[in-house]
Amino acid sequence: MRIAILGAGRVGRALGAGWAARGHDVVFGVRDPSDPRYAGLGSVEVPGSAARDADLLVLALPWSAVREVLAEVETDGKIVMDATNPLGSPDPEGRSGAERVAELAPGAHVVKAFNTVGFETMADTAYPGGTPLMPVAGDDAGAKETVLGLASSLGFEAVDAGPLEAARDLERLAALWIRLARGALGRDIAFALLRR
Repeated sequence: MRIAILGAGRVGRALGAGWAARGHDVVFGVRDPSDPRYAGLGSVEVPGSAARDADLLVLALPWSAVREVLAEVETDGKIVMDATNPLGSPDPEGRSGAERVAELAPGAHVVKAFNTVGFETMADTAYPGGTPLMPVAGDDAGAKETVLGLASSLGFEAVDAGPLEAARDLERLAALWIRLARGALGRDIAFALLRR
């Protein structure tokens, strides 16, 4: 699968390295591919070019950049995985960031995932106490199945969290993770799902 990761920060790099190691064709989309910060990343292009032949687009950038970047890429018919958290940018109508992404990317199959843990866990899912949870929300069954598979391949317990509307809950869960991570627990924490 060709995956275009829009953004090359710590989240994008962790996901890109993991999926590249599992045989996927990963390309990064950034504003200035010639910037020395991106040396050694492999394939780096401007967002529109990176997205052109991709099967999956990953939004791994600050929420403030989402609108501008989506305006540069063709999303019709593509899976757009939203890993952002619109912290400090609440929607007056109570919509999640992912629901707003769906409005900005008409024709895309938007899936919310990879917003409820830190990049450290994306890079290394091994925890002595169990398997970290990765809830995934979206309206298109095929797109959601694709993202569930990608999450599982990295070692997460990938769980279907329901329709895209459930992204509201995922973003609130992310806010809790951030609160805990900024406290005494630190960033090497993840949620897990227990059953009996």
